[in-house]
Amino acid sequence: MRQWTIDAFASGPFKGNPACVVEPFDAWPSDDGLQALAAENNQAETAYLLKTKDSARFGLRWFTPTREAPLCGHATLAAAHALFAEMGVDVPLLTFDTLSGPLTVRRDGERLEMDFPADPPHRTPVPEGLADALGVAPTEVWAGAYLIAVLKDEATVRGLKPDLAALGRIAGEARDGAGQTVVVALADPDQPYAVVSRFFAPAAGIPEDPTTGSAHCILMPLFGERLGQAVLRFHQAYPGRGGDLECESRGARVLLRGRGVTVIESRLRVEPA
Repeated sequence: MRQWTIDAFASGPFKGNPACVVEPFDAWPSDDGLQALAAENNQAETAYLLKTKDSARFGLRWFTPTREAPLCGHATLAAAHALFAEMGVDVPLLTFDTLSGPLTVRRDGERLEMDFPADPPHRTPVPEGLADALGVAPTEVWAGAYLIAVLKDEATVRGLKPDLAALGRIAGEARDGAGQTVVVALADPDQPYAVVSRFFAPAAGIPEDPTTGSAHCILMPLFGERLGQAVLRFHQAYPGRGGDLECESRGARVLLRGRGVTVIESRLRVEPA
């Protein structure tokens, strides 16, 4: 079977967030086999596809090195890019059946546009130990699937060096459990984006994720309302890479737009059992 490594939400090669995408299966292998290959790949996510009778519809599952993920934006974009650019699928709209329900992806010029469920957060007290784990006191904390720690400015977000072991034990009111925290701030006035963030997920086997589509299902409702904008540009400031998204609020949905770049094509000699 073929496998591709694709940089998602990338301005060019070796930017954004890499995900591995495996050629579609006729039937799902065992969960243990899928998890073992994801651990071998050791990327934030490996995306697995399942063929259906509809050439525009696929099953889609995402695995981190340690567990199956309920939602993943960058690996969905990578999967769509692989189908369009590497496997020659020629349809106006792809539909993926996932743990988060049907997700659609369409071409948007050089970008891809994904239609995801919005996750409007609620404000919470600062969880015990969070300021110590981050090394800085948040100005606000919100919770959706992940914790959202709002910091005072872009420089603080970029300079953060959290205690990942401590952060991995903190859940607060986040639905997806401990150890998944977004730090975020309004961008400096001269930047081409409105909001800058980073995402730490040590409990999911991801010390820091380079670009996280699912986090923006939370961030877009929060900052779209705060800034009074239906469309915003975001930058995720992973050191040395960085990823770029355009997000649009559509009520209960969020549109996420970004580019995919194929950087590796490989062939699996041992398939998941």
